Amino acid sequence: MKRVLVTGAGGFVGSRILQQLAGRWELSPYPHGTLATATQAEVLHTILQFRPEVILHTAALSDTGYCAAHPEESFHANVELPCWIAQAARQCGAKLVAFSSDQVYAGLEGLGPFSEQTPLRPANVYGRHKREAELRVLDLLPDAVLLRATWLYDLPGYGLPIRGNLPLNLWQAALQGKAVRFSCKDFRGVTYVRQAIENLLPAVELPGGVYNFGSDNDADMLTTARHFCNALGISPTLESADWSRSLRMDTAKAQSGGLVFDTTFAGINRCLQDYNLAALL
Repeated sequence: MKRVLVTGAGGFVGSRILQQLAGRWELSPYPHGTLATATQAEVLHTILQFRPEVILHTAALSDTGYCAAHPEESFHANVELPCWIAQAARQCGAKLVAFSSDQVYAGLEGLGPFSEQTPLRPANVYGRHKREAELRVLDLLPDAVLLRATWLYDLPGYGLPIRGNLPLNLWQAALQGKAVRFSCKDFRGVTYVRQAIENLLPAVELPGGVYNFGSDNDADMLTTARHFCNALGISPTLESADWSRSLRMDTAKAQSGGLVFDTTFAGINRCLQDYNLAALL
């Protein structure tokens, strides 16, 4: 059984890794609340104490607006810390799997889907820092796996932390009688987080490099929101916008490595079945 150290274990993704993969890996959380303020020497010391075979780095500062307003904090959380962890992984011989983001594709022209080889010019601070982290981590540790994750979601449950995501936002809008806006020219995948976590098992075995990671989605976000509302049996007011963006990713590279995802539309059905809400379908 692999010894796996999980950073961000109190967060949205990390907490679900500990819950969902318990018994399949020997999982240890990085000490809670210590990573953000740790020095490079402290990070190295902590990781060497655990002597992991695998490090799953899920900790990040992912609010794009906050990163834009606080670029120094974003740089530390999203560039410096992953590099320190990569150096520690190299020293202890651990395989590093770290989460990147589909936001590296923000600012590109065209609808995609974009492959990992697409030349990038990220349009926001978060995307730029994630791209810089990819390059610097792979320079330090060529065997590292960087996963460009789509927008992830889950429903409340299992006593785990939750954050704003597509079905939750739609549900809250319906309950509160608030309108939500989506663009008919905005394209991206939306992925059920529990399927993403299941795919970490084969992801650990991938050769080093960057991988697009998540559900495919050919529909625009307004159409996607309508589909999720129908699946959830809710009717919030959906307002149409027309601003343009595409974060669509070509996932063929990950698929060739054994990673399998439902489409975005099929993923919400899987989610509802997992939560015994299939009667809504």
